[in-house]
Amino acid sequence: MCKWVCGFMLFSLGVISLFTGHVVSHLEWAQQLSKRSLLDISRKEPIDVWKSKYSKFFYGCSERGKSFPPAVQEHKSNGYLLIAASGGLNQQRTGITDAVVVARILNATLVVPELDHHSYWKDDSDFNDIFDVNWFISSLTKDVTIVKRVPDRVMRSMEKPPYTMRVPRKSTPEYYLDQVLPILSRRHVLQLTKFDYRLANDLDEDMQKLRCRVNYNALRFTKRIQSVGMKVVKRMRKMAKRFIAVHLRFEPDMLAFSGCDFGGGEKERAELAEIRKRWDTLPDLDPLEERKRGKCPLTPHEVGLMLRALGFANNTYIYVASGEIYGGEKTLRPLRELFPNFYTKEMLANDELKPMLPFSSRLAAIDYIVSDESDVFITNNNGNMAKILAGRRRYMGHKRTIRPNAKKLSALFMDREKMEWQTFAKKVKSCQRGFMGDPDEFKPGRGEFHEYPQACICQRPFSYDKTSTDDEEEEDIPGEVHNNTSSGHGHLSSADSERDEVFPD
Repeated sequence: MCKWVCGFMLFSLGVISLFTGHVVSHLEWAQQLSKRSLLDISRKEPIDVWKSKYSKFFYGCSERGKSFPPAVQEHKSNGYLLIAASGGLNQQRTGITDAVVVARILNATLVVPELDHHSYWKDDSDFNDIFDVNWFISSLTKDVTIVKRVPDRVMRSMEKPPYTMRVPRKSTPEYYLDQVLPILSRRHVLQLTKFDYRLANDLDEDMQKLRCRVNYNALRFTKRIQSVGMKVVKRMRKMAKRFIAVHLRFEPDMLAFSGCDFGGGEKERAELAEIRKRWDTLPDLDPLEERKRGKCPLTPHEVGLMLRALGFANNTYIYVASGEIYGGEKTLRPLRELFPNFYTKEMLANDELKPMLPFSSRLAAIDYIVSDESDVFITNNNGNMAKILAGRRRYMGHKRTIRPNAKKLSALFMDREKMEWQTFAKKVKSCQRGFMGDPDEFKPGRGEFHEYPQACICQRPFSYDKTSTDDEEEEDIPGEVHNNTSSGHGHLSSADSERDEVFPD
């Protein structure tokens, strides 16, 4: 077989060289052939619900390029950049990540970002209550100079308070250089408010890799949060070798905002309609049309049906990451019946969580850690936690991450009673192909960078003999320590996008 393949490759090289005058190197051709072979094979094979067979050929790579200049020193920078993040934990995470990149673009000294205390979540936590601030500063020393506060001497020398402005959403680097930099240079201290999704999705490769260094390395939770999160993970692992994390967004406010119908009859419609009055600018929506368009979050019951149809057994252990569930235990009961081994952070770490109960972002951080460490992650929504974790799990080795194909699934759920279970399961598997977190779902220009960090994913050489078993030892990959495929949590053991972002975490 090997002789035939090698002969075919040499013959092809000769043909290409003859007609194009270009001598194709063995490596170049092998890489092109291997990539096509990998994707073609993966699309034809049955789906392993626990792990992608080809994930081991991809790894996170965000090391600095040799031509990436060092960070400008504080006394030589163009001024101090203050950032007021916006939203819940994960929406603010995107803002913090982009704030570092903007500081780099402006050659500014970044002041540790200020978290949002006034949003729907009403959390008074500061940056150092959630993230390891010293690690954040030190790990980015080569990229951006970061300080905890504007020096007193600078504040005393200012004739006016810091200039405050809000930049348009998805602003380009050119906008920051043309519109923001002159103000920063003139005023020396500048604050950007409501800083979420204020930087363009498409940047050059060096800046995209900087985004990855911030998001996947520099933003480390505090030791206290890490410790509690890993205790929950260990308690799940003690009960089961592997488990699923299910992120459920099913709060009353989110359901009302979606404009969807969730089968609760007139009582549900009246309650959600009353909540919906909080927003003056929401359009009138047809619940059925929204469901057909795939804009409605799956109910807990639908999530359970999808998982069983995909092949997860009744005895699978699941961890449910959620806030308040509309309808409470009644809404969750069908999911519990499908998966009796049902656990939450409150069930596994009630005593450890008590000091965190007044702080929604710290509780969300626990769910983030457990979801990140899970063998399979699934979400019923397309909010910020779903996107951020999908991107991180891709970077950390394409760990199985299931996104419901809501548009196709909605039709199946509506017709479920009209078909046998085997038929329903077969159709679910069919429509979920391409939504399972496999490497071949990775397409240039697709989605938000935080969800699809293409510039930070590298591929190893592919060979058929390495696909014969998943138990083979994997070769080491190049890159810095933080570019490996471990999550980084364990070391503490010793437009519709506009609509998505209102209730994003």
